[in-house]
Amino acid sequence: MSGIIGHSMYALLGLRAAAAREVPLAHLAARHLPSYLCGAYLGADVGTVPAATCVDTDTHVGYGAQRFAKSPITGGAVKPWVLSMGVEQFTPRQIHDLLYGRAHIAFGWAVKDRPLEVPWEKLPEYFAEVLQDAQELHGPSERQLAYALGWMTHVIGDGLIKSVAPGVDLHLLDGKYTPANRPIQDLVTFHEVGIKDLKLDWPSLLSDMVDAPIEPLQAHYMRVGKARGQLAKTFHRGWEPGLQLLLLEVMAVNRRYQRVRNGRILKQLALRKTAKGLQCDPILSDRAKGLQYTEMMALAEKANFRHALWQMGEAIAKTFAEVQRLAPEIAGGDRLDRPSWDDLTRQWRRR
Repeated sequence: MSGIIGHSMYALLGLRAAAAREVPLAHLAARHLPSYLCGAYLGADVGTVPAATCVDTDTHVGYGAQRFAKSPITGGAVKPWVLSMGVEQFTPRQIHDLLYGRAHIAFGWAVKDRPLEVPWEKLPEYFAEVLQDAQELHGPSERQLAYALGWMTHVIGDGLIKSVAPGVDLHLLDGKYTPANRPIQDLVTFHEVGIKDLKLDWPSLLSDMVDAPIEPLQAHYMRVGKARGQLAKTFHRGWEPGLQLLLLEVMAVNRRYQRVRNGRILKQLALRKTAKGLQCDPILSDRAKGLQYTEMMALAEKANFRHALWQMGEAIAKTFAEVQRLAPEIAGGDRLDRPSWDDLTRQWRRR
């Protein structure tokens, strides 16, 4: 399933919860929302690349390390997708093994790299040092900080939904995070929570997200490149300069391919009205063990799915607050509040 819907929702809810706590970093993220949301998905899921190419149409299909016996477009032949860089070629599985753990830091490393995992309780320290290094290494842009904050929500969100750490109580169809649950979570998050509860314009959000620029800070928080800054002093192991060019190319592919995937995801998540009520895509219904959309909604309600999302937002806000405590110099207040418009009116009105 999409991934982008869940992680966008986690980021949006975490932002609201942090703003309610008056965490200054929340104001910073809100000012650069597209970059914040881009970081919340592409800032971590670097495996957002095609799985294969349809031979008949020369169209990229699939996601990451998926395997296809035939094209989902024509039913014809497919050829595996590879990223070519000079004489080197990288498959989606190789990209995943080289980069996924570096983005998720607390889990997801290839077996040989697992000693580089950052303990869950050390995440706020890691996050704070990334923010502290950002301006010294890459200039004063707030946008890069918003992007990094989005990435933090992904690490936290994945850790909670995948049971790397406790904090989210959810038992939906057959557990918390399973292939059968993911279509239900995406559909309910998209329609019931996103559109109905939060009044989100998903097409605009997803479009703005993939148009957000690449941030060089991503290489730093993934420990790709030369070891630099406070982060390198505290987390000195695992820096890999040799992966820097690969990562830059992968980040460009991520944005190009997610533009394609956005349209496909929106189409697949669309509902259609029938005499029996709203129906979802049959493929999603099959993945959810045959459940129809109304049954998915009822199951999500019974499982208290919205409360699980609330728990996610709370966990993100608490982490933001701790990061703010560790890096108080990263200001996030509204830069337009002083002088206020009333102050300017009094000073500039006609005399």
